[in-house]
Amino acid sequence: MNTRMRTALGLGIALALAAGGASATNGYYMHGMGTKSKGQAGAGSADPQEILVMATNPAGIAFVPESIDAGLAIFSPMRQYSTSASQAPGACFAPGQCLLTVGPNDIASQNEFFPIPHIAMNWALTDADHVAAAFYARGGMNTKWEGGSVTYDPYFGMNPSVTSPVTLPGTFGDGTTGVDLMQGFLNLTYAHKFGDKLSLGVSAIAAIQRFEARGLDNFAPFTRTFVASGMTQMPKDLSDNGHDMSYGYGGSVGLQWNLTDEISFAAAYTSKMSMSEFSDYADLFAEQGGFDMPSTWTIGMAVRPNDALTLMIDVQEIKYSDAKSVSNGIEGLFNCPILGGPDLEGCLGGNRGAGFGWDDMRVYKFGAAWDYTDTWTWRAGFSTTNQPIPKSEMTFNILAPGVMEEHFTVGFTQKLDSGNEVNFSFMYAPEVTLRGPQNFDPTQRVTLQMQQVELELSYSWKR
Repeated sequence: MNTRMRTALGLGIALALAAGGASATNGYYMHGMGTKSKGQAGAGSADPQEILVMATNPAGIAFVPESIDAGLAIFSPMRQYSTSASQAPGACFAPGQCLLTVGPNDIASQNEFFPIPHIAMNWALTDADHVAAAFYARGGMNTKWEGGSVTYDPYFGMNPSVTSPVTLPGTFGDGTTGVDLMQGFLNLTYAHKFGDKLSLGVSAIAAIQRFEARGLDNFAPFTRTFVASGMTQMPKDLSDNGHDMSYGYGGSVGLQWNLTDEISFAAAYTSKMSMSEFSDYADLFAEQGGFDMPSTWTIGMAVRPNDALTLMIDVQEIKYSDAKSVSNGIEGLFNCPILGGPDLEGCLGGNRGAGFGWDDMRVYKFGAAWDYTDTWTWRAGFSTTNQPIPKSEMTFNILAPGVMEEHFTVGFTQKLDSGNEVNFSFMYAPEVTLRGPQNFDPTQRVTLQMQQVELELSYSWKR
């Protein structure tokens, strides 16, 4: 690797680590990888046109010319939650059977603009053997809720001298509340081309996560640490511990098959990323701070009805069930002994600890690319899915309201006289509203709302 390439890769890693987390678009995964793909709503795995196709299908790099690609997205998620009035704020009906009433609140999250950089390079070792390296973000989430209040009995009805609940500031009674998650990936890919029709690819992927939680200390009595100690030891790894880091690895395999000049197919699988625990949040996440990354699979097809037009469809599955801290439902918490349940591991931080209750997602992506001239290509796309949050899992998802379902995108590529390219994409995800009961006070309703926009610009140096 020459000096220019090492400098570019090092800069990309530094920029990605400096970027803040954001609420991404399919759950907490992005709607596409690479500027061209994003202009097509994430479609294009069977029509490889840029190096970051490796993040979806590693076999695709065998058909991408040698280049260095660098880009920056500005992502803006607009999030809001509200809670209705309670019929019995903070009431206790028996020892350990008390309501925790959130608000009524109506709050918009702070932090609405996030930079998301990427950088990638590829090399043709021979006519058949191709390698690539890239650093990019693929997921994340961020919320910051300022204001609001909670009403509850801090003794859970177990202190007869307390006859009325207290009201404390913050979404969960501990001041400013929210989470910040960033996920970055270093991807090293090899692909072998079998003539002009078929390629197989494989990637080794190193992953890094950065996480912070704020305003959750009032959940201390529901932690495994507190209950297992006989209710004498307060947890220290629950909230407000600054950013913690997690590291791990995984891999992907893929196939690109150009059946004819007019029709191409692609298929790829990315494994679950086995990650180290967030030790500073071992009392929050299931499995003592576990936060593995979900596996995904993608299949795609591209059809070229004429020399200027390409139509694409991709289907992607995101297996949030691979990550227990994300997929475990809140029912685990109600099995915690402090709430009269039988399962210590259902408490926060336990092996079956409560999470966000997310379902797996299947995303359908449709895209089109039109070569208007030799120097201009126009792109458009649409994707649709069912958001992952069940209506029975509303309260904890105030922290991570990943409810987007549709994405509309446009973009373009301009080829310069030098042969280099400028790429642009724009995404709009219309507002989605989700309503359901508040898990700790069923007389309340929680409403989650989100809409998103993103602009991305990238440059490709052809070699």
